[in-house]
Amino acid sequence: MSHPPRRILVTGALGQIGSELVHALRARYGQDRVVASDIRYAPPEAAAGWEPFAYVDCTNAVQIQEAVRRWNVGTIFHLASLLSAVAEEKPHVAWNLNMGGLYGILEIARENGLAVFFPSSIGAFGRGTPAEHTPQDTIQRPTTMYGVTKVAGELLCDYYHQRFGVDTRGVRYPGLISHTAPPGGGTTDYAVDIFYAAIRHGKYTCFLQADTRLDMMYMPDALDAAIDLMAADATRLVHRNAFNVTGMNFTPDELTAEIRKHLPQFTIEYQIDPVRQGIADSWPDSLDDSAARQEWDWSPKYDLPAMVEEMLRELDAKLSVSDP
Repeated sequence: MSHPPRRILVTGALGQIGSELVHALRARYGQDRVVASDIRYAPPEAAAGWEPFAYVDCTNAVQIQEAVRRWNVGTIFHLASLLSAVAEEKPHVAWNLNMGGLYGILEIARENGLAVFFPSSIGAFGRGTPAEHTPQDTIQRPTTMYGVTKVAGELLCDYYHQRFGVDTRGVRYPGLISHTAPPGGGTTDYAVDIFYAAIRHGKYTCFLQADTRLDMMYMPDALDAAIDLMAADATRLVHRNAFNVTGMNFTPDELTAEIRKHLPQFTIEYQIDPVRQGIADSWPDSLDDSAARQEWDWSPKYDLPAMVEEMLRELDAKLSVSDP
């Protein structure tokens, strides 16, 4: 008698990445194979589209264990966390969720033979990190609670693989840009907000300086990175966790120039948020993602012009429906 295939559980499924990753996974593996979970419930009008769905508080190991057993889970994409700017406002909450939640997930993975995807971030780097073409293996001394939890998470995932043989894998995401999910309290959110403002108002007030250079990635590439890494041949993986990945690199000024190719009247002004500017200044200007390219054939599909064109087209259609 053959056993049914084990399912995929996505924590933080209603968040910025999870809300799109769930649907991308279901498109690849089938609706019933992917269980969405979150500490919130989907709005009633959308709830049916999220089934199968499990209510899971990731700081409660019993709830995680119950979901794993109930749904015969074999892989967890663990996305539940507090992002950079929000984590600075609530550092104790960020530690409890970002670290306590991951520890519980890894323990359950060890006990049940699960694979785990854990997303890290450019926030795992600090001011001592080489800013240009930041190497895969380099100094990491972040000065934010978010960054501290990401570095600790990278190390913990490596430990659980080396010590217990847990199949842990992960990437370090740059700023993520999406026309589907709203911004989630990150330092790079200006690169999403700017499109809404451009379409609705023709002008935008940016909280980062005009020349703040950061790596970014369009969400379809971010989803491919997570899914492809988990499907990759394990024998090729030297690093396994915390692979640098990137899609494009620009400043607010350069993004504005690209938007103006489509909306010539668009204007931008700058009102700097010292907290988020300080966070951005502590991050690398650009990442070297050659390890991901060599070990599991990582290759992004979108550059800056392609991303801007699609964001404006998709959001214009979306906002023309939602705005009165």
